[in-house]
Amino acid sequence: MRQTWRWFGPKDQVSVGDMRQAGVDGVVSALHHVPTGDIWTSAEIIQRQAEIARAKDGSVSGLAWEVAESLPVSEDIKKQQGDWRAHITNYKQSLRNLAAAGVKIVCYNFMPVLDWTRTDLTYRLPGGATCMRFDLVDFVAFDLNILKRAGADEDYSEGLQEKAARRFDAMDDLARQSLARNIVYGLPGAAESFSLEDVRHHLAEYAALSEEGLRKNLIAFLEQVAPLAQGLGIRLCCHPDDPPFPLLGLPRIMSTEAHYHAILSAVDLPSNGVTLCSGSLGARPDNDLPGMMQRLGDRVHFLHLRNVRRQSHNIRGSFYEAEHLGGDIDMVALVGAALDEEARRRAAGRADSSIPFRPDHGQDILDDLHRKAQPGYPVIGRLKGLAELRGVMTALSHPARMPL
Repeated sequence: MRQTWRWFGPKDQVSVGDMRQAGVDGVVSALHHVPTGDIWTSAEIIQRQAEIARAKDGSVSGLAWEVAESLPVSEDIKKQQGDWRAHITNYKQSLRNLAAAGVKIVCYNFMPVLDWTRTDLTYRLPGGATCMRFDLVDFVAFDLNILKRAGADEDYSEGLQEKAARRFDAMDDLARQSLARNIVYGLPGAAESFSLEDVRHHLAEYAALSEEGLRKNLIAFLEQVAPLAQGLGIRLCCHPDDPPFPLLGLPRIMSTEAHYHAILSAVDLPSNGVTLCSGSLGARPDNDLPGMMQRLGDRVHFLHLRNVRRQSHNIRGSFYEAEHLGGDIDMVALVGAALDEEARRRAAGRADSSIPFRPDHGQDILDDLHRKAQPGYPVIGRLKGLAELRGVMTALSHPARMPL
């Protein structure tokens, strides 16, 4: 398993030198400053490669840009509106430019409107660490009382609405503003962020798009880009919905194993693959992560390894981001399944036998609490997670290990 580290570029408070000290094999990055729908030019890609190749002191880092995460898919493509055809043309040119530069793994997602959703970015745990959390009651309070989405009351039980009303009434103006900011602004480092009015506008445009309609649009997108990726030697890997259940009345099409099977079979090319994110998928109690790795493994091109602690047995419920070995996901079994898949690939002579992974997210601990890095991406918390994962990998790969 190839160890990688996500880096948001020169403005990231975690430096190239930090990554080098972490001892990772490669870097996961993206051109977050390029507007979604525009071309990632060869010049911009080469510039990012140069930034990764050297530390601040000018020394050679020994690191290279190996995974593009994410080459974003525009809202126009997802809805098949506006400039969607031009955006697909631009996406294909970006793929050509990445391939020419040697970046051959491209992660993307097809989540409508928001890349991921959390209600609290600094949820404090009993030991003093902080982490990201999704609180369903807070989210309902936002949906009903801040966003004031039409028809929102039809999505929640009376009991949940009553809890949300009490929660909202107990918030002061600062807490309400913070909640809205945490939910609406989505992925830190992304090229675009939305205002409440932007969200309302996009929701209105998605109102007539069903789950099946969104799936058809994803398949149409892949029918355009996956054959090109296949010819370029690029592995496309779709990230799951985060969280993996419906929000804001929007369709979800990458939340379960069945969802993945539908997309992989519809565009049945090796280039059309999976980013198996254990934290995103693990927020649903009915997702079997080790089993998904076994059954989807042939098309898993990239792994995000993180853990969550679910605070409900329901499909849609609250959760927080736990320590990498401390949540509800059996991380040891998942890593074991990934190592088994790598062994199968080596036996088959596949060039992609080593599956890249990154320690996804991490709790803010020690000096992380003062650095204010990208939410979910502290240096020490991720390094702790990477160390734990390395320990699991080493133990499971040891020659003395008894067969499972």
